This record gives sequence, C-alpha cells and structure tokens, in this order.
Amino acid sequence: MHKVIHSESIKSALAARGWTQAQLAKQLGESPQLVSLWLKGETFPSPAKLLKLATTLKLGFDKLVEPSANQPMIAFRKKAGAKTTDEHIVKARGMGELLKPLVAYLPQQQALHTLLPSPSTGYIPLQVAAAQVRAKIGIGASATLEYSHLIGEFKQNDAILVPVLWGEKQNHKNALHILLRSENVTFVYLNLDTRLEDFKFWMAHELAHVYTPGLAGTEEGEDFADAFAGALLFPQACAEQAYAQAMRARGEKGQMAVLQRHAADHSISVYTVFRETQGFAQSKGLAPLSVDEKALHALRNSQRGELVSASLFKPGPPKPQELIALTAKLFQSDFFLALQRLLNDRGGSESYVQQVLDVPLRDGLALFEVLSGAQVS
Repeated sequence: MHKVIHSESIKSALAARGWTQAQLAKQLGESPQLVSLWLKGETFPSPAKLLKLATTLKLGFDKLVEPSANQPMIAFRKKAGAKTTDEHIVKARGMGELLKPLVAYLPQQQALHTLLPSPSTGYIPLQVAAAQVRAKIGIGASATLEYSHLIGEFKQNDAILVPVLWGEKQNHKNALHILLRSENVTFVYLNLDTRLEDFKFWMAHELAHVYTPGLAGTEEGEDFADAFAGALLFPQACAEQAYAQAMRARGEKGQMAVLQRHAADHSISVYTVFRETQGFAQSKGLAPLSVDEKALHALRNSQRGELVSASLFKPGPPKPQELIALTAKLFQSDFFLALQRLLNDRGGSESYVQQVLDVPLRDGLALFEVLSGAQVS
C-alpha cells in the first residue's frame, strides 16, 4: 500500500483559511497541477515538500498522511526536555524509506523472535518479563547484565544496531528505533556521544521496543520501554539486596552511598538503582528510602562518567574505518557490510550515506569513500 495524502484534512485546513488549491500551491512554491496530483493520491510529496506542507497548514504528520500498513514505525529515545516535532517525524520516516533497499543485503533472518505478548508497567508483570528474558540469556536473577548480552539479543531478533556520533547536545534524540513492518527488520540507532552510566539503560530501552513491536511509536510503548529497562538491568533480587543494605546505612548520605555502589557494579545510573529499589519497597509495603530525589539528581550530575565515544576512541573523533570496524566487531552489526554491498551493487552517493545515517555531509562523504573503495570485514 503506497502512501497518500489525507486530502480531507487538507481541504478542511484550506477551507478554514479561505484558500484554494491554487493559493496553497503558491504558498508552497509548487505548481497547482502537482498539488492536485497529491490530493488525488496519484503522487506523494518528497520529505522536504511534505514538511513544508505540514508547516504551511499547521497539520501534524498523522493528520497529513493516510495511515499505511507499510510505513516505517519510529520511536525516539529523546533527551530530557526535548520535543519531537513534525520535522523529526518526517525525517525519521524518510530514513526508514531509505533503509528498505538495504534489507536485501542483510543476512538471512532468524526463524524466531522474542515477543512480550502482554506488556504491562505493573511491578509484578515487569519482574516476570525481566526474569524470562534473563533466563533466555542465561544469567541469574542478580547477575550483572552485560553489553554483550544486550547485543546478542538484538542480533537474535534481527535488530540491526547502528552506532552513530550525533553529539551530546546537538541532536534531540539519543536513540532512534525504525521498524520496517513489511520486512520485519528493525534498525536501532545508538548515539555513542552518551554518558557511560546512561548508555546501557538506553540499549535496554530499545530492546524493549524490539520485544513489543505493536507498541512502537506510542506513549504507552515509551512508558513500557523505560519500565522494562529498569527491571531488566536491576531486577527484584538486586533491589531487595540494595534496600536491605541502604536501610542499615546511616542517614541519607549513607543510603546514597549504597545506591552508588550498586550502580557502579551494574554500570548503570544511580537513579535507576534508586527507582527500582523504591519500586521494590512499595510492592512489599515497606518504608521508602529517605533519599531525596533532588539531592540524588544533584549527586548524579556532579559525578557524570565520560562519553561512550570517548572511552571507545582515544584520541577521538574516530576515523571512518574505526567506526565501521567497531560496528561489526563490538556491536555484531552487519549494517556497514550491507551498505557497502548496496553501494557496490546499485551505485550510490555520499548523499545517500549521509541521509541514511543522519550525519553531516562531510561525514557521509568520508564514510562513502571508505565503503566504496575498501573491503569491510
């Protein structure tokens, strides 16, 4: 099913402004004939023109485009305080369309994927789901979940990891999840310019999206992914131990020191440990910790770890060959290998590489030169 413009929404927006189709075309800088073809569903605007149409009529993407069973589903792991705009949505879905030709160059898909049929943010269902995943991976109830465990689960579920360098502050998202529904393949972009104590949580968050494709792109899906990530990384057995130790500690500072030790042991944020420990106490009807959340956040912000990119590439930034090698060897991802095969088979340009990775054109050019002229192992 191809994408078509939601003509009734546009006609209503035009009527509210007292515009004709010709006047809309003038506002867009397009011909009236082209706008007419859009409204008839005979052609579809490019991402740039679609965005201009959305901003001109002040219509959200969901009001502008007829729902399609084949359109990419997207989910953002946003930075704190960031707002997802129509421009972000249009751009991400455009990336999804560009990824479709890449699927043919990926390895054969796995026969079975892990699915969580009844996702719930309730404490007990979350703990059950986390325990099932941990048992599948083969680790105990209180063992530290390693990056290799998460990477292995992505690979087993045909989720292609795409490590990117989007900067710590320049981009509104820390991760981007694109599900190609017809192809049943997921691409997960992970921003390496992320603090070490947050990165594992964001990977677990994205894994939750892989397990619950039906919730992709919804607020319910985001809430579940956050809750599941915490339960998977610091499950009940860990929270129970942390609670017991914290309640024996002296005062708020003593409790925070206990939480910090557990956070360091699991390579996660102290806030994740705090939240999961408080959740355990509430589920058992126990007294909450005496730690003040504001004080905890202040402590966390004063002791931030280095960026993942800085720990992986010293001195940085990495050369294209280094990023390509890291993607294949550490993240067990065939993304750049498939991209190289596509470029060699079908041809392509630095513009395609730049757009499919959402990086500056100079970075797209550097990667294109390596992919089109060197072997990717």
